[in-house]
Parts: sequence; C-alpha cells; structure tokens
Amino acid sequence: MGRRKKKKFNDIREYRNVYENFHPMIPELRGEHGEITEMKGKWGEKHFGNNNPITLELACGRGEYTIQLARKYPHRNFIGVDIKGARIHQGATIALEEGLDNVAFLRMRIEKINNFIADGEIQSIWITFPDPFLAKENRRLTFPRFLDSYKKMLSENGVVHLKTDSIDLYEYTMETLQDYPQTEIQYHSPDIYSAPLDIEELEFKTYYEKAHLENNKKITYIRFNFKD
Repeated sequence: MGRRKKKKFNDIREYRNVYENFHPMIPELRGEHGEITEMKGKWGEKHFGNNNPITLELACGRGEYTIQLARKYPHRNFIGVDIKGARIHQGATIALEEGLDNVAFLRMRIEKINNFIADGEIQSIWITFPDPFLAKENRRLTFPRFLDSYKKMLSENGVVHLKTDSIDLYEYTMETLQDYPQTEIQYHSPDIYSAPLDIEELEFKTYYEKAHLENNKKITYIRFNFKD
C-alpha cells in the first residue's frame, strides 16, 4: 500500500462519519478511533441524532451521489456504502469540511449489509454506476440475493434506484425484477437524457457518468419497489 493510500485509511479510522467492518465473517463494526459500536437499528439515534428518513448509496465510490443528495435534502440522512476505503475518504472528507451532519459512510462488503442495517430502517436505496460484473451474475447488485437484502431493509413504500451506463445490467435487472415476486417497476428508461428527467435527483452526475457521457454512452435508470 502506497504512502498516500495508507494515510487515507488512517484518516478515515479517525473520522466521526465513517464506520468499518474489517472482516466479512465477523459482524463487528468500528467507528471513530476504531472503537467497536453497534449501529444496527440505531443509525438515526446514535449517528444522526434524529428520526429523519435514511437513504443508502450502494457501491458509492467517492460518495458523489451521497454528498449531492445530502446537500439537496438537509432534512434527510444518507449513508454511502463501499468496500474501498481510499474512495470513501474523499466523500467523508468533503462531508466533514462542509459540515454535512446528515452524511455517514460504511466501509464493508455489500453482501453483508443486513448485519448492520435493521429491517425497515431504510427509506430508499441508490445504486449508482456499479460494476456490472458481466462474467459473474451472482455479484451483480440486482441479483436476487441482493434484492432479498433490500426488501428486508426497506420501510413500507421504500424504493430502489439503479442508474448505470451498462445496458447489459439494465436489461438483466429488468428481466430479474419481472421474475422476482412482489416487485413493481415504477419507472425505467434505457436513455434518461432522451426526454425530460423523471426526477430531479437524476441530474446529479458522478465522475464516471461524466466520462461515460463524453464517450457518447447512454445512461439508463430503473426505479422499483417491493409490494406486500
């Protein structure tokens, strides 16, 4: 590990807005100064200090969507989730510098998310430009086992947003959702910029999206929820 990368990892272990799970087989979470903490079912109370709705950004990378959502909605809470600590460092640093107290970051493997988020604790989920894992279907973030996790975490009327440049992931997700029980596709588009945007939040652009648009790639979007 290089010196700069090592510094970033050391920084986030001292940050008050970053929580880390160091071993996927041990459901233990460490917060500021590396102290063990229990957050499942207590994110509003223990971290945010309020009962405002919570949104997750999965595979958040640098946390660009998390930060932009938090700026726009100061009375909602946001948690960016990713396994890459050096990437999380950027979003976490910006949140601290700007005093965005409605932002937290969780460094962990997403398949273990239910260890740290309680059933019904989340109002909405954003999945923004994830790795489509074209050769590994079971690692795609809309594979059925991930959908099972989202269904548990989401509160009543909770929604999932998928924004991606991968037409393969878009088509795969559409097919998977049609076969997944009690799922409702609220809206979808294989090219969101070919018409007026469905919701304001789609205007936010990450580093990767800007690069994709410069290469004339289409940006796709799906919004869905789980019915009782």
